[in-house]
Amino acid sequence: MELVGLFAAPQWLRDLGMMSWLLVGVAALLAGLVVLLGMTGTITFPVVTAAIIAAVLSPLVDRLQGRGIRLGAAAALVFVVVLAVAAALLVLILGTITSHVGDLEQDLRRAATRIQRWLQDLGVSPADAQSAKDDASSGVSAAFRALLDGAIAGIDALASIAVFLSFTALSLFFMLKDAPVLRAWIERHMGVPETVARTVTRRTSGSLRGYFVGVTAVAVFNGVVIGAGALVLGVPQAGAIAVVNFVAAYIPYLGAWTAGAFTVLLALGSHGASTALVMAMLILLANGPLQQLLQPVAFGAALGIHPLAVLIVTIAGGSLFGGIGLILAAPMTAAAAHISTDLALARRRAGRDATGQPLVSPLVTSPTGERRPEAASPGA
Repeated sequence: MELVGLFAAPQWLRDLGMMSWLLVGVAALLAGLVVLLGMTGTITFPVVTAAIIAAVLSPLVDRLQGRGIRLGAAAALVFVVVLAVAAALLVLILGTITSHVGDLEQDLRRAATRIQRWLQDLGVSPADAQSAKDDASSGVSAAFRALLDGAIAGIDALASIAVFLSFTALSLFFMLKDAPVLRAWIERHMGVPETVARTVTRRTSGSLRGYFVGVTAVAVFNGVVIGAGALVLGVPQAGAIAVVNFVAAYIPYLGAWTAGAFTVLLALGSHGASTALVMAMLILLANGPLQQLLQPVAFGAALGIHPLAVLIVTIAGGSLFGGIGLILAAPMTAAAAHISTDLALARRRAGRDATGQPLVSPLVTSPTGERRPEAASPGA
């Protein structure tokens, strides 16, 4: 009997081993999802895109329904408006940027040449400065081309732009028309109590809606402020600058600062260091203090997570799932945080802890009439 348990692993090691296996399972699940998304991207990405748009626009369909319009007609009306707005934006973006590709690249190369001269003035050898300039020029050119062609090339990789748009449009119409049915079906098949399932779907759609409405407001703000600043400073292609900053704002942190660097390089190449410095200060203000004033109003309670967490999950989401991960990482993390908080509050109201056990033992009456907490059973 003295040897019983002598060679048994301690409880902390058992817990660590179990947690390690759970982490391995989660990692394997993520890897499988990445492979599955790559294999089924032709249909997965249009459906995900349509789901995001439907989550944002579903309150508009509900409002039209409340005015006496039938669900199918309301969904069709919203669908037509979405198509018209999307077509107008696509023409605006492609027309504004692609018509100035040559001029933009020339300004970026002139900026690289100025940076090379500054490096030489600081004591860097001409060969090293030239190498840095060549690397910067090729990198900037490649990055700019990727900025222009990346979306279309990515869609082409799925199959073709026509297939992507048709799948997205078809999925969007049915998601708008059958949103209540789809939501009820998902809640019934989540494998959790109905109230928990309703909390999950409500918070997820609410976070997506609040996030994308808020990020659109921030994107418009960035595009207008930075584009107007470029116009006042005389930086060429101010319209293209405004469009680039608007589109890039949909990628949290990374997009805004990357577009800001692009704008500063254009100002440097076209007007020199003083204009670039003023442009950099304007971008810092637009993406810093001014945006901090706008974000609480734009986002409301949609996120509620620390900015550093947003940055980390955005980079991780992009590394694992590409463009979809970059865009969805922040709102999905916010939804998970809100769901966890809601469930914890519900448990506390029900007098339960995280494992479902009572927080306070029920009171029992003793033979003497005294009420005291029930004693825990030996196996508790």
